Amino acid sequence: MLCAFALLILSHPTESSAKDNNTVVSHNQPQEYKIIGYVAGWRQGWTSADIDAGKLTHINYAFADIVDGRVTELNENDTYNFQVLDSLRIENPALKLLISVGGWTRSTYFSDAALTQESRYIFAKSAVDFMLRHNLDGVDLDWEYPGHPGAGNVYRKVDKQNFTLMLKELRRQLDEQSAADNRTDNPYLLTIATGASKGFLENTEMHLAHQYLDFINVMTYDYHTGGSPVAGHHANLYPNQSVHFTGPSADQSIQWHIDAGIPSEKLVLGVAFYGRYWTGVRTENNGIYQFAPGSDRGTYRFDELRDNYINKHGFKRYWDEEAKAPFLWNAAEQKLISYDDEESIRHKSHYIKARGLGGAMFWEYSNNFGLELLDALYHELILNP
Repeated sequence: MLCAFALLILSHPTESSAKDNNTVVSHNQPQEYKIIGYVAGWRQGWTSADIDAGKLTHINYAFADIVDGRVTELNENDTYNFQVLDSLRIENPALKLLISVGGWTRSTYFSDAALTQESRYIFAKSAVDFMLRHNLDGVDLDWEYPGHPGAGNVYRKVDKQNFTLMLKELRRQLDEQSAADNRTDNPYLLTIATGASKGFLENTEMHLAHQYLDFINVMTYDYHTGGSPVAGHHANLYPNQSVHFTGPSADQSIQWHIDAGIPSEKLVLGVAFYGRYWTGVRTENNGIYQFAPGSDRGTYRFDELRDNYINKHGFKRYWDEEAKAPFLWNAAEQKLISYDDEESIRHKSHYIKARGLGGAMFWEYSNNFGLELLDALYHELILNP
């Protein structure tokens, strides 16, 4: 999935500053806040009736694969799913549909595809062909991660430079196709998903790469994962300064991106439509930021949390005022669940507006068919911009 299993490099929190960044946007000035929903192609049974297209500006379909250096379909039902997504334009003609290439388990051969001028040309052409084949509006790259093995990927030190060159070639071919299709006023889009860690930025050239991108989806979640020995917030807006070690926060990740030379209006803040849980958690401080040695860990969709866990079956909701994040704690089971909810989304929406960001994206639509979280984003960013 996009980042539910993504590896983030944790570090001690530092105070971030609200630095202004006056870099001119090179390609596309945002005219409104974006709400970008990732839709998982492997999910079964969803239909157009499940997606409230009127509350979205973009849908990123996850994922396409890379085979022999070319972008190709991954799921047997992809063609049907694209037809379903295309039908959403009846409800929302302004809706943009993009293919997301890669993800945590399908980034294996990005490095090979980016290695030479010829391989970059072949990759970019196949991405444009894929886009045209399914009547899409753009391409979203989710390389997890350049210069890093991720989930067993081929990787090289030169990924840092080659990632930039890959985006440059994609931008060139997309712009040529926009001109050929008379879309100069509505050009094909190129976006990426970025890791929320400082390590991602050290392994890329985002001060150069951003000029080829319309916007950048920052995966500001999974700060604590199934691989974390500590049960902590996985989608907190700020660090809890009273805790010695918390890992990064969304605010810190955004500041790192701005410090790397990316204009703030190109940054899109990630929101988690799922929660992460740990069992066997030590009981101090209602479990938050406590060790969970050898525990059972996993994820829940927000719909599951709403129906079975939020103030139900021995779980009590707590609010971390410093982190601006909720969590659930069951003392009898020594089980903690970290997640985003309507309250944390309101704070994140206010943050997006205060920092001059481009909007919000979320992983992943089928985690909340109840629409509470999308409704919160829509209310704060579109109805009350």
